[in-house]
Amino acid sequence: MKNLNEYFGTNIKDKNIVITGGTTGIGKATAELLLSLGARVLIFGRDHEDFNNTFEEFTAKYPEAELFGTPADVTNEDDIKKIFDIVDLSMGNIDILINNAALSSGGITSNDDWKYIVDTNIKGYIDFAQQAVVRMKTQKSGHIVNVGSMSAEIKNPESTIYVTTKSAINGFTAALRKEINPLGIKVSLIEPGAVMSDMQPGTKEEQREKIEKLEMLDADDIAMSILFIVSQPKRCDIVSMQVRPILQLI
Repeated sequence: MKNLNEYFGTNIKDKNIVITGGTTGIGKATAELLLSLGARVLIFGRDHEDFNNTFEEFTAKYPEAELFGTPADVTNEDDIKKIFDIVDLSMGNIDILINNAALSSGGITSNDDWKYIVDTNIKGYIDFAQQAVVRMKTQKSGHIVNVGSMSAEIKNPESTIYVTTKSAINGFTAALRKEINPLGIKVSLIEPGAVMSDMQPGTKEEQREKIEKLEMLDADDIAMSILFIVSQPKRCDIVSMQVRPILQLI
């Protein structure tokens, strides 16, 4: 058995990585981890204040890092073009896409914005994957990581729209893998359980208490899991991963 550093054949340093929804929660934690390891990272989010705060924070903490980004909405065609213009003109290519931007929702009878949620949680993933594949297939390599949710397995009746979208991502990921693995492109699905974020009920203090009680994960836990997925040797493709708090009994 080789040592750990030799085994992980994908060196994150200098990889070009795009993270949708990279300004808060899991996306932000993942972006920071990858930046700290020397990756060239592009982040964006639809909330301008969140984007500005995160971009300024990362720039201050990692002054030598190559960080790219702009406020953008995954449902907006002009914004999608803007993101991939940055990829083409400033980064040069894309090695890894982490599809993460998503919105939570209630049931179908309690949410009037369900069409926008579907566009964000499903169409956004498809649009960004399609644009990434166009670029990855020319280099015959790349990796797409779709962040799903264990909600697709639990099927909570109070989150009908969210469950529907995350179930769709399961199917999309499985079919996409069969389509583009022959092109040299990896595809992985990660399904987190309960993770501390703005999408979870309760105050931050209440969520921290759940973390201490082993009932909730920190976003850093998922960031480390994503790092494990994208650091595998070229021959290995982690098909799917479920990560949940030990006391989230589902």
